[in-house]
Amino acid sequence: MIKAILVFNNHGKPRLLKFYQHYPEEEQQHIVRETFQLVSKRDDNPEEEQQHIVRETFQLVSKREDNVCNFLEGGSLIGGSDYKLIYRHYATLYFVFCVDSSESELGILDLIQVFVETLDRCFENVCELDLIFHVDKVVVIIRLLSFHA
Repeated sequence: MIKAILVFNNHGKPRLLKFYQHYPEEEQQHIVRETFQLVSKRDDNPEEEQQHIVRETFQLVSKREDNVCNFLEGGSLIGGSDYKLIYRHYATLYFVFCVDSSESELGILDLIQVFVETLDRCFENVCELDLIFHVDKVVVIIRLLSFHA
């Protein structure tokens, strides 16, 4: 089951946050901050809980070499040891899916690919600004993909 979809730019700014499970605002900020730190190459630790998780996830993912797998254990971030972070880096954006152990890693990587290709078709060469200024369209695309997936 998908627990969250997080999209960051190369500087760790969250561009899209979609949580499928209710978390208090502080915990969401912690998740976002940790996720950012996990996928990025930076060591920033903001005070808010959600920002901490986002940054940690970003640092973990962005520090990894291009020739290693795109799966990380993310148990400390969301819901325990049976959760994983599955991500892909496209141009200036990191697409991170937080999932439980029942999800197929390769299936989620394929879903990320389809998501990015759909965004590219919808916005004609999608960029970071499209995610910022057309968040309503992006959320509709996510809903359609998760419904059909």
